[in-house]
This record gives sequence, structure tokens and C-alpha cells, in this order.
Amino acid sequence: MISVVLPCYNAEAGLGPCLESLLSQSCGDFEIVAVNDGSDDGTLGVLRAFAARDTRIRVFDRPHGGVVQAMNFGMGQCRGAYVARMDADDVCLPQRLALQKAHLDRHPHIGLVGGRVRFGGDPEAGRGYKAYVDWTNTLVAEEDIRLNRFVESPYANPSIMFRKELVSRCGAFYDGPFPEDYEFLLRWMAAGVRMDKVPEEVLVWNDPPTRLTRTDPRYDPDAFYRVKAGYLAAWLRKRDIANVAVVGGGRLTRRRALMLEEHGVTVARWLEVDPDKIGQCVGGRPVCSWHELGAPDGEFLLSYVGNRGAGARIDRELRERGWTPGRNFLLAA
Repeated sequence: MISVVLPCYNAEAGLGPCLESLLSQSCGDFEIVAVNDGSDDGTLGVLRAFAARDTRIRVFDRPHGGVVQAMNFGMGQCRGAYVARMDADDVCLPQRLALQKAHLDRHPHIGLVGGRVRFGGDPEAGRGYKAYVDWTNTLVAEEDIRLNRFVESPYANPSIMFRKELVSRCGAFYDGPFPEDYEFLLRWMAAGVRMDKVPEEVLVWNDPPTRLTRTDPRYDPDAFYRVKAGYLAAWLRKRDIANVAVVGGGRLTRRRALMLEEHGVTVARWLEVDPDKIGQCVGGRPVCSWHELGAPDGEFLLSYVGNRGAGARIDRELRERGWTPGRNFLLAA
């Protein structure tokens, strides 16, 4: 059986379509663990009305404590072997649960599975968010997810399903000044949990103005980079990499890359394309020419260039020069 964890806070507006999409799943062997997180609108009434229609919906009403507390409480109530995440303003596509359950059944080595998602907002007003959705949809295979996990979160959080048994080994969601969904994925991958996606779309990921990623400081860019730095530095140290060269030398890049030094990894030099910067010394580190970079010579590169399309271009150029992702370099933006 599958347990769908659904934390809800002032979700009355989108909750009906969300629940209808779950009750319309082609796979019927599931429960919905709906946690009302102290809403002061009609959320609880909507949940109870749906629960009266279908006994697969179990409603829990708690004082407001935030999404992480609601989510973890819900996971503690799950009776299924598989746990699926869901947000109250999104919509599941009809085959979602069946596809992900079948994938985990067929691949016992996979601990967490996602799927492609469909952008549900205004593509013009939400260009940046849609670009992120499009990027996540390019990452389906396990290796692609593993190599790109330090760019941004490779999953839409409400699209994941995982084995409940892993929670006791790897921990639930952590509450802190960071994006809890990204930290969760990085921590589980660091613990050796293998992850991939089904290639089909499983979710319509809506983009309302009230989405926490738009309103909560835990999801601002610096919060992402801070949590990323700790896990990236641990990944490097595990491979005996204590010094790195960083592609990109702008002020923002330097500030974010230098977060690694708080975790024991030293930035040795900057690689730049701007001829006015090359040859300078910034923060005690030389600025060298990206164009003069040759084949690998024992140095490890991290790319922090965040301009749209830059990561793919840098990845391609490094591969052409003989660099191998995960062995000689990684993208970190």
C-alpha cells in the first residue's frame, strides 16, 4: 500500500482539485494522510468533507507548526510501505502512483523515485520557475541526477515517492533556515540512497503567488547555497579533494563558492573569461584564463556560473577538453 502525505495550511482554494486528482488515481491501493497545519480558512472543512466520501482519506488536525512538522507528523502516521509526497496546491496525473509503485517494485535497489512534472503557472510571468521545471525534466537517469544534485534540487518535492523503511535509517525532513526538501535529498544521497525518475509526467506543479518557495526566506538563493556547500564539501573531502578551482569570478560567485571554506575545502584560484580580470589577485587567489585551461592535470573544477545555459556550455567544453564529470569537475550552479 502507498501512503500519500499531504500537509495543508490555508489550502482551501486548491485543495479540492488536489484531492480529486488523488482519488482518481488508476492505482486504488493507497491512503491519504492529510495533516491540517492549524489553518484559519476552510481547509479542515474541505478535508473532512472529502474524508466523509472516501475512507482512504485520514484527516489529522494539529496546531500550526509549519510544513516540516506537519510533514513529519504525517509520515509518522503512514501505514504503507511506500510514502508519496504531495502538496495541496498541486494536481497528480492519473497514473502517478501506479507508475512510481511499479518502478520501486521492479527496482529494489532504488530508494526514491520521482517523475517529470508539468509547469502549472503562467509561462511568461513565471519564466524563471518554468526554466527550472524544464531543467529538472532533463534529469531522469540515476547518474544524471547524481551529477547535477549540486546545481539545484533535481526533483519537484511533491513528485517523490520513497521507501518508508529508509526514514528510520536516513532521517525525516529537518527543520531549519534552509530548504528542507533539498536538504532531505542531499542527505539521503550522501547516505547512499539511490534515486531516479520515471520518464512520464506525474504531476502538475502549480506556481501560485503564495507558494512557500516565493515567500519563505528558507528558500532564498543564499539558503540553497549554504546547505549545498556543506554537502558538496563533504562529497569533495570523501574523495580527498581539499582544493578546487572555481569557474567564474564575479562577486556573487566568489561569495557562494567561498562558503566551501567554512567546511574545510579551499578555493585555490578563479577561472574567468573577462580579460580585464585575468592576471589579477582577488581575495588572495589568482584569476586565470578559462580559455587557457587544458586537459585535466590533477586539479578539480567547480563551475559556479549561474547564467541560463552556461552550465550546459561549460559542461560541454570541459568534456571536449577531456574532463569527466564527477571525476575532474562538477557543476555547482
